[in-house]
Amino acid sequence: MAERPQRRSTYLRLAGELRAAILRHDYPDGVRLPTEAELAGAYAVSRQTVRRAFQDLVAEGLVYRVPGRGTFATPREEQYLRQFGSVDDLMGLSVDTRMDVVTPLHRRVDVDAAGRLGLHTDRVHEVAFLRRHEDVAFCHTSVWLPPAVGRLLEDVKELTLPGSAGAFTVIGLLDGRLAEPIAEAEQSITVAEATADLAERLGCAPGRALLRIDRVYRTAAGRLVELAVSHFLPEHYSYRVRLRRSGAPAGSRPAHQGSGPSTSK
Repeated sequence: MAERPQRRSTYLRLAGELRAAILRHDYPDGVRLPTEAELAGAYAVSRQTVRRAFQDLVAEGLVYRVPGRGTFATPREEQYLRQFGSVDDLMGLSVDTRMDVVTPLHRRVDVDAAGRLGLHTDRVHEVAFLRRHEDVAFCHTSVWLPPAVGRLLEDVKELTLPGSAGAFTVIGLLDGRLAEPIAEAEQSITVAEATADLAERLGCAPGRALLRIDRVYRTAAGRLVELAVSHFLPEHYSYRVRLRRSGAPAGSRPAHQGSGPSTSK
């Protein structure tokens, strides 16, 4: 029997809140998460809903269950592990990572970026930054925005000053400023060699093979508002996709997982 939409959205919302708490290290090694009964009471949901949320977190590797003792966050030696199944998950990167600006937001001419954004002008706004987890840089991202969209962020000081750091994402900043919300991201995954600039910023040798992920974001009205190109060192990041056959139980969805740097180095 297919699960009712309301129940599905409730357990996904609960799983999201628990996931965010775990990523904030609210439950360090050895500290038990609330029980099914405690969570059911706190969120006014059934224990079945809580159990389903825990099942998702177990499948992601975020928690493990010990019969008779409870549910615990999985020790990962500070390894970065996130599930990306929606645009909201991408916005959630700000929960446990930091953005360090290396090229402040500025206006420039970029024919390729403007073309990919479907613009009638060659002018765009660009910003580049390192994404860090526990002070380890695991990603370099360049973002290009249409002029009208870029102007919405010109008052964000953290984006306009070199070396600035902040716990936010560009799409998260835009989502509160755009007339309509960001609703879709189209991405491609390829391999690229590290240029001299990328090698210096990521601390690797020029020519090193990197994982490259391109994402183009659209609003609910279909408007292209951001192009983001990210480069990852393969030893700091991997990309896994869980696929299901059509007709799989309701509530299942593709899971894109990125695992990144260990700060124990």
